[in-house]
Amino acid sequence: MSDEKHQDLVEPATSSTDSVDIGKVDIENDGEIFKRGEGLEDFRTVSWIHTAVIFLKLIFATGVLTIPSAMYTLGAFPGAINVLGWQALNTWCALIQGNFRNRHPGCHSIADMGNLVGGKIVKEITGLLFLTAFIIVAASGMVGVSTALNALSEHSLCTNYFSIIAALMVAACASVRKFEKIAWITWAGFFSVFIAVFIVVVGVTTRDRPAAAPQTGAYDFGYHVIGHPTFAAGITAASTIFCSGAGTSAFLPVMSEMRNPREYSKAVNWCMGLVTAAYLSFSLVVYKWCGKWVASPSLGSAGPMVKKISYGIGLIGLCVSGALYVHVSAKYVFVRILRNSKHLQSNSLVHWGTWLGCIAAMSITSFLIASGVPIFNYLLSLAGSIAFAPLALGLPGWLWIYDHANYWKGTLWQKTLYMLHVVLIGISIFLTVGGTYGVIVQIMDAYRDGSIESAFSCADNSNSS
Repeated sequence: MSDEKHQDLVEPATSSTDSVDIGKVDIENDGEIFKRGEGLEDFRTVSWIHTAVIFLKLIFATGVLTIPSAMYTLGAFPGAINVLGWQALNTWCALIQGNFRNRHPGCHSIADMGNLVGGKIVKEITGLLFLTAFIIVAASGMVGVSTALNALSEHSLCTNYFSIIAALMVAACASVRKFEKIAWITWAGFFSVFIAVFIVVVGVTTRDRPAAAPQTGAYDFGYHVIGHPTFAAGITAASTIFCSGAGTSAFLPVMSEMRNPREYSKAVNWCMGLVTAAYLSFSLVVYKWCGKWVASPSLGSAGPMVKKISYGIGLIGLCVSGALYVHVSAKYVFVRILRNSKHLQSNSLVHWGTWLGCIAAMSITSFLIASGVPIFNYLLSLAGSIAFAPLALGLPGWLWIYDHANYWKGTLWQKTLYMLHVVLIGISIFLTVGGTYGVIVQIMDAYRDGSIESAFSCADNSNSS
């Protein structure tokens, strides 16, 4: 049995309330991966407010840029239902993970939780899915940055060169070692994207026609209350919306660096409440005014001038998003390599060499994916179906069942809760299989019709919808 399992020092609670406050049990140094003591670098320094902002930045930037085009595929009403439904599930599953981690404080990552409930094989599969997910979304962040640089420079360089610049910018920001030190730039990153999106929302409402639509004569606006997509297109759009709030497994490394992990649920509720309200309002307005002519990412939907302004303001936020995704994936590998080593919390050459090597490896891999599949929507949908569905839905359902195994023989209400979490695992399996099939079909169609040119092409594919 792994060391992580031996560090599971707090007994599972049996209360149905799943309260994060576990009474008088002191979990501050009880099995925590990052210790406190003389001669040790203190990593546990993040307040709950900074935690909430980091969570906001992890979730907000990519989703708000892709949901309007997903709305076109599904229609406004099903699209709105998807936003509300998926964000509610994502919030609940985030709380399950936090509650589980507070009961079992030796769990630094979602992979440690997989080890606890399923053993080493599940741990390794979960860790691989975690890395896959955040390498892909880091690639989407690089696509966003390269798209912004393209827009601001009026395509003065080959898009592939802008992708290299984007990768270097993201890697530089991600190399900051502690979440406490990166927290201040997440404030700037969140507000930059929020303001950029707000400018686009206002901008689209001032136009007689969408910027990408024919400016004279009749044209198909493409607004539908209820859409009629193919299965592949519909499941890809639903997976994109789900993915927009599914990065909750990245919350756990941040939680391990909180001053008080018992305040985790407060940060999650603030984050997901704001995200859901912003996603719903912004995406419905942009789709209402742009119809089928919405851009992906959506910052290009209000015309060339507004596009430049919004990308100029949002560039910081896009870069910070990519940096956070690289950071959490690198932190996972870093802790796996140095766990139970004196170098984990020291300032040694081994410590810094390992950390910077992890950053470089994650950044290069994300850059290669960004260049190979440079359409923003498809990257997020691919991450959602392959990795986030099992990580953000399936595994949390399993974690809840693990801590509430006695519910199967309890009251009717307890049995109902138990079965609902079994259903949650079933939803994750359906989304994994169906979503992966759908996005592969969509990517193949995009290569076939020229929406995506060859990998490492100089064409600006990132604005394709």
